[in-house]
Amino acid sequence: MSKLETKCLHAGYESAESTTRSHAVPLYRTASYRFDSTEHAANLFSLKELGNIYTRLMNPTTDVLEQRVAAMEGGAAALAVASGTSAIFYSIINLAKSGDEIVSANNLYGGSYTMFNDILPGMGITVKFVDPSDPQNFAAAINENTKAVFCETIGNPALELVDLQGIADIAHANGLPLIVDSTFTTPALLRPLDHGADIVVHSLTKWLGGHGTGIGGVVVDSGKFDWTTGKHPLLSDPEPSYWNVSFANDLGDLAPLAYILRMRLIPLRNLGACIAPDNSWMALQGIETLPLRMERHSENGLATAEHLKKSGKVEWVKYAGYDDKASKYLPNGAGGMVVFEIKGGEEAGRKFIESLELFSHLANVGDARSLAIHPASTTHSQLNEEQQTSGGITPGMIRLSVGIENIDDILADIDQALAKS
Repeated sequence: MSKLETKCLHAGYESAESTTRSHAVPLYRTASYRFDSTEHAANLFSLKELGNIYTRLMNPTTDVLEQRVAAMEGGAAALAVASGTSAIFYSIINLAKSGDEIVSANNLYGGSYTMFNDILPGMGITVKFVDPSDPQNFAAAINENTKAVFCETIGNPALELVDLQGIADIAHANGLPLIVDSTFTTPALLRPLDHGADIVVHSLTKWLGGHGTGIGGVVVDSGKFDWTTGKHPLLSDPEPSYWNVSFANDLGDLAPLAYILRMRLIPLRNLGACIAPDNSWMALQGIETLPLRMERHSENGLATAEHLKKSGKVEWVKYAGYDDKASKYLPNGAGGMVVFEIKGGEEAGRKFIESLELFSHLANVGDARSLAIHPASTTHSQLNEEQQTSGGITPGMIRLSVGIENIDDILADIDQALAKS
């Protein structure tokens, strides 16, 4: 299988399930699994064999999801967890501990910014925020304590498109991995590993699941980063909580999976943010139609942005497809996210949102249905004014997640709400 559309339907489950011959991926609602013998159990726990132990660690339904997303991204392996937030948290603590530092773009989703600015420092992990518009800003913030570089493909909510290859080159020149949140793009529009990233994070809740029905996150490991240099001792030093194994040095043929295996066996096993099998199954249903939906999201997103620009009732419009880097990174479309500043400021924005009829007013993106929100007072309200400004968030900004409805109905709803505001 070489094409994304085929992988979305078949990867990880290329033949019917061996016991029942089920054509569709079964939903395994089980907490644990029987061992063949005491030797079999011991081998599973000691990594001499791979297999199911407990659903906090793995599940047959989730395993298909992990294999499918890894194939879609061109990665070596993936780990699904309870939420996109958990995926980001685990991606950091899997390689950084107290005294370590991360260099991150400053234009992040509000929850990610708070995690990096307030939660991680309480654990002794310092995060330095930089303007991602120039990759050299990352270089200037890196020091001997830095363990990774982090960014989003498209900043949330200001929709700036980053130069992934430029940032990856900076990270690699300093012996560091690049971790990328690609939730806003999905592998249907952009595969960060193709542009030098080492780890990719997604919220399954958004476009991958696509219907606003289940919460989940996933981390994809390229399997190509060298963890044996000593720069990342959590990966290369003996792990005291797991029989002193060095994930980077002691796994033999599994060594390329050092990062994702450690995440499964240390953060996930001991902190427990596992994804429910039901949510894995729902994500799989969404992934089957991902390429089709992203094509429509992109068509509708561009049409919405163009319509707003011509309306005469907005100060400005931002859309990732307008970025000069879009031809390189988003040749297949720029998705359905549109942000704009309505004339009349925050009060006009409030009236606009409350006047919408087709668009739903809620805190989510990536739904098949169109959504709208005012970031400054909701998703990014915990940021102070300076932090909001540095992240590209203005008081009157409105964020639209344009769905896959008929474009005429979408634009008609926008027009009647603009008229009332």
